[in-house]
Amino acid sequence: MDQTSPTQQAKEAQVQKQAAGAPNAAPATTDDAQNVTDENVSLEPTNKKNLEAILKESLVKKGLIKPESLSSIEHAITTYNINLIDYLISQNIVTKENIGQTIAEHFGCNYIDLEVNQPSKELIRTLPEEISIGNRIVIVDADEQNVLLATDNPTSPGLLAKIQALFAGKHVSLAYSLPEDLDSVLVYYRKPLETRFNKIIQEQAHIAPEIIDEIIKDAIILDVSDIHFEPQENVVVIRFRVDGVLHEAGQIPKQYYEKILNRLKVQSNMRIDEHGSSQDGAIRYIADEEPIDIRISIVPTLDGEKVALRLLAGYSRNLNFKNLGFNVVNLKTINDQIHRPFGMIVTTGPTGSGKTTTLYALLKQLNSPDVNVTTIEDPVEYKIYGVNQIQVNTSTNLTFTEGLRTIVRQDPDIILVGEIRDKETAKLAVNAALTGHLLFSTFHANDASTAIPRFVDMGVEPFLLASTLNAIIAQRLVRLIHTQCRMKYTVSLEELKAHLPTAGNYFKEPKVTLYYGKGCEACNYTGFKGRSAIYEIITVTPNMKKLIMQNPSGEEIWQLARSEGVKSLFEDGLDKVKSGRTTLEELMRVAESK
Repeated sequence: MDQTSPTQQAKEAQVQKQAAGAPNAAPATTDDAQNVTDENVSLEPTNKKNLEAILKESLVKKGLIKPESLSSIEHAITTYNINLIDYLISQNIVTKENIGQTIAEHFGCNYIDLEVNQPSKELIRTLPEEISIGNRIVIVDADEQNVLLATDNPTSPGLLAKIQALFAGKHVSLAYSLPEDLDSVLVYYRKPLETRFNKIIQEQAHIAPEIIDEIIKDAIILDVSDIHFEPQENVVVIRFRVDGVLHEAGQIPKQYYEKILNRLKVQSNMRIDEHGSSQDGAIRYIADEEPIDIRISIVPTLDGEKVALRLLAGYSRNLNFKNLGFNVVNLKTINDQIHRPFGMIVTTGPTGSGKTTTLYALLKQLNSPDVNVTTIEDPVEYKIYGVNQIQVNTSTNLTFTEGLRTIVRQDPDIILVGEIRDKETAKLAVNAALTGHLLFSTFHANDASTAIPRFVDMGVEPFLLASTLNAIIAQRLVRLIHTQCRMKYTVSLEELKAHLPTAGNYFKEPKVTLYYGKGCEACNYTGFKGRSAIYEIITVTPNMKKLIMQNPSGEEIWQLARSEGVKSLFEDGLDKVKSGRTTLEELMRVAESK
């Protein structure tokens, strides 16, 4: 593992960029800092519209956006109520670095990517909290002579003079960082939830709304997928699900829980006088002018009503092949399959394994003005520009089955069915694929090979399945080792066999090098940050078609797929273990060796 600090790594990375001739990549010098003065002020810190207008103009001048594309971009960000930067990055129109450097050039300073060059918590906290939070500025690097800071508004009036006064005798340089990246490091100043809860309770002002706000704000910053309110005898435990794993985030004295519960019920249009049955609802939370949809489920337990909140992003971000985790072989396989004119592609796996995310990424790859893409989902988790998305509504009899019947009359080219869960939907999906549509769906099966017998068990004729099924994608999610605290270690093959009896099938050397995350503040001492999918992809080859028509078992399907070169979930994950992206223990948690 590289023993240099994150700040030193940041410094070295930017020096290397400068040596290579990359524009606006090196840390700002004293002369650079002099260019960032009060006279350069052209934007107010919160004037997002003005900043977006300047960004669009600059990107067009650089040739990174075509002038004729501006109207469609404007329409998309207005329709989906998202900011320009998120849209440009998610649609692969321009890179994050292009955007950061373009804005930095406008401010007359350099750009630094805080996601790549994240400073340590100790270094960040050397700047007083009121200065850092109040001016949205953080220290990136410092030594005896120089101080480099990052902010999302380098030309804020008086900012440079204010910082210079704190570091008398040192050269102070300001660099630009994107607001989202700045938020990810400003979180180091946030006090524990319980500390903030106690302060809110002591002030006795608006206890319920303020506690809920603090919880949701932390959840957004920490990329939490689910929030749990779990009543115990005397307290209510708050737990966050991050990267698929639950962590306790704080506790609330139980005497305040009823007000919190009632507020959530009112906001989500539930009955506040109902305590003995389950209820479901939804709210829209506005964070930094952007909406976040939250699904709420309430169920009675022995100690009170338990609440689960699922945070749904309002718009699809980073949904592309590069971020999914496909290896080179699987990437080519799936790319070939999705460009076939018709047929069915199904993803399988347990709840929370990323099936829908994979399908969304495939849709985005195919989505263009010359095709009609329509989906029926429950719920619509992300909005995709240019796609007609239908929300299941059982109260109006708009089910997957009825929705699919309607969709095929809407002249679609590509259809996504959120889930095939019954015999009727399965048959309709197969018929839609048979009549010239490309259809995507999710399906509950343990792996790719067992999905085919399950379809037959649901009443789909084997010859129809053989004619329409293009590919089955089985997947799981594994946590990724946090790169900033990654360590490697060596273990003998014999020792490894005690942990993994089939290790001899995958490792041939007597000594095996593996990796783990030591744990640091940036990853909340878990050793992991982020997740990636592992895949098992079975395509329906001519030999597979013949086998399907014989109504085979899952084992027979797997043996044929194996002979045709298909890798299992475990083997695909093992490649990520060997490359240091995840741990062997994490892989064994979600997949087993066949």
